[in-house]
Amino acid sequence: MSGRFLIEGPEDARVTILLAHGAGAPMDSASMTAVSDALSARGFRVARFEFGYMAARRTSGDRKPPPRAETLDPEYMAAVAELGAKGLLIIGGKSMGGRVASMVADKLYSEGRIAGLLCLGYPFHPPGKPEQLRTQHLKGLKAPALICQGTRDEFGTREEVSGYELSKTIETLWLEDGDHDLKPRKKISGFSTADHLATMAETVLAWTGKLKI
Repeated sequence: MSGRFLIEGPEDARVTILLAHGAGAPMDSASMTAVSDALSARGFRVARFEFGYMAARRTSGDRKPPPRAETLDPEYMAAVAELGAKGLLIIGGKSMGGRVASMVADKLYSEGRIAGLLCLGYPFHPPGKPEQLRTQHLKGLKAPALICQGTRDEFGTREEVSGYELSKTIETLWLEDGDHDLKPRKKISGFSTADHLATMAETVLAWTGKLKI
């Protein structure tokens, strides 16, 4: 822990990845920790942080629902500034955290402050409401982006996402039978969660190798 950040990986890493949590689970949830472990094992410096409403739950115990994602943009921008990463910086997060990052990515990219965007389980729509798309800003995205998505994610399956209009700067890694946490059903898919996280980390490594700022 470094102040408000939970940091793993080498300090002299070429690439730092800043991750925000999803709507309902904190930065040290099992899924966030597993992702961070997989990425730091590939040589990335991984920093996690919490939005104010989630940090407040630790002391108040209040389970108020998260605010609208758009209202968290300033908090993400502040975290980027406070982290002060050296080398290349990738921003992103799990579910809502990745969505918030995606909404500030182009501003930061145009200013030369980030090299790209990494979304883990992007919430393309609320579960059971495929008509409520959250893709408008992704149509013209200029920042390089990688979305890692399970094929059966209830926030956006492979079949659904294939029909969306998305920027050509967005690459998608589909993880077979993965859910919103990228977890597959091993008996059905033949893969384990560890397999998918390793594939995710290797793909991020190859993708960042192509990025420039």
